[in-house]
Amino acid sequence: MENKQQQEGQISLKELIGKVKEWFSYLFTQWKIIVLAGCIGAALGLTYSFIKKPVYTASLSFALEDDKSSGGLGGALGLASSLGFDLGGSGGSMFSGTNLMELFKSRNMVEKTLLAPVKRNNKTITLAEMYIQNMKWREKWENKPNLKNIQFLPNIKRKYYTRVHDSILGVIYENLSKESLSVGQKDKKIDIITIDMMSTNELFSKYFTEALAKEVSDFYIATKSKKSRMNMLILEKQTDSIRDQLNGAITGVAVANDNTFNLNPALNVRRTPSARRQVDVQANTAILTELVKQTELAKVTLRKDTPLIQIIDRPILPLKKEKVGKLKGLISGAFLGSLILILILIIRKIIQ
Repeated sequence: MENKQQQEGQISLKELIGKVKEWFSYLFTQWKIIVLAGCIGAALGLTYSFIKKPVYTASLSFALEDDKSSGGLGGALGLASSLGFDLGGSGGSMFSGTNLMELFKSRNMVEKTLLAPVKRNNKTITLAEMYIQNMKWREKWENKPNLKNIQFLPNIKRKYYTRVHDSILGVIYENLSKESLSVGQKDKKIDIITIDMMSTNELFSKYFTEALAKEVSDFYIATKSKKSRMNMLILEKQTDSIRDQLNGAITGVAVANDNTFNLNPALNVRRTPSARRQVDVQANTAILTELVKQTELAKVTLRKDTPLIQIIDRPILPLKKEKVGKLKGLISGAFLGSLILILILIIRKIIQ
């Protein structure tokens, strides 16, 4: 029984080797057409290496410092709360971790970046206009009246753009978010976020990366410290109002004293306005003193709640360039051309 199984295994192996030799012999008889296909593939690969534009990658890395601990302010904040003052606090963790990285790729941030002004050939244009010129869309829009005169000028506010403008910005956003823009942490153990922007225009990659980092940084800082800033402004406004009332009360006391100068001691009713004004001065002084304390504490809280985004590496010209080399194009084209033809010959042989 075992001998029979061994013989069947040997027969199957011999048949397999025979089939391989048969296929090899068949392909060898077609070597001329395979070599021709390889030459054609090599020519196409070389042509592609000349036509394909190099891709430039701009990288920017930053670290985020967000002090969430109360530290020595805990007692002061508790005292302020007991007095009825809300001095704010951290804006929460809605932009922490992956949320912050998604913020970089959001349409709102990307569109604001595209509308940022940049200098090119001594002329101020937007990054959206720069992208359109790089992609040579203007030539394609010559015969389209609704697109021919579309412009993205740096001095036009976003709310004045038409539906056509929105559509174009949407297409640019889709292209960038899917093919060009990458945001993430290269090492999960290190809280350093890297932005990579790839395009065929070196300056566009650099300008877009820097502008995007600025837009997100401004938005993030304003959002995180919004509550604390609002409370500080309210306290400053109240402080100014009480100070004006105190100044008016002090002036009223002086006027009342002038009116009662050398007054007969028996006429105490005439002294009532001066006494009232003195009460106002004392009350406003106490209120102003407390408001000044709370305003200074609110300023400290605002500084605490304002995160620091520290840029570590900026894109520096010349940027990293990826280009298909001539030798690589020749070898890759020849290999792919030959491989495709071999597959076609095998499939045709199987069908026959």
